[in-house]
Amino acid sequence: MIKSIVCILGVAISSIALANNNQAASTSTMNNSTQTTENKAPFQKKYTNKDFYDEQGNFKQDVARKAFYEMFEHYGIPVTPLMEKDIWFTDFGLGDFENVGMGGIFWVNDKEHSYFAHEIYLLPGQMIPEHKHVKTSMPAKFESWMVQKGDCYNFSEVGEPTPDAPAIPESQRATTISKNFIHQKAGELVHLKKIETWHFLYAGPHGAVVSEYACYHDNDGLRFSNKKASL
Repeated sequence: MIKSIVCILGVAISSIALANNNQAASTSTMNNSTQTTENKAPFQKKYTNKDFYDEQGNFKQDVARKAFYEMFEHYGIPVTPLMEKDIWFTDFGLGDFENVGMGGIFWVNDKEHSYFAHEIYLLPGQMIPEHKHVKTSMPAKFESWMVQKGDCYNFSEVGEPTPDAPAIPESQRATTISKNFIHQKAGELVHLKKIETWHFLYAGPHGAVVSEYACYHDNDGLRFSNKKASL
């Protein structure tokens, strides 16, 4: 009996020691991962407008993809088969992708149940053209935005002009109406201030990955303040 008890105690002590060692190793790995993230240099702008267009002025989708995939790698965002299949990039027909454009993917856009989930990808200093969503046969789109990586300036026509605004890309200054903004950082959620009002997102110097939650997106209800812009 005594030998059995001693044996059981020995096994228990060994198990506790092993568990403690595993926990220490896990904690060490987490700490090293945190330190690596904290010590990583911020993501920086790498491309200029001439990189995104050929000599005839055609938008080079492959270069846009490369630029965004480099940002994904920096922020630890895996490129899934679904992303490979459905991700898209647009310069809105404005020929200024360095400053005005985006990447994105519609995770879901369900007309029957009226819900929408969208990931917005913005390179450093990249702006989505100012726009609004109006009522069609469907209700006007209401949306909320959660910044996942980087930061952005969330502009709205609602409210007084906010001081110390970032410089809007030259190609959009003459048509931009929204002057009120919130500097939105990772983990922060912002809602559209009022239905059917002008708004846009403008990435900070390290780019932005933004999750958008909304009711159904009806492309027929999309309006741009810059009449040259289109999807």
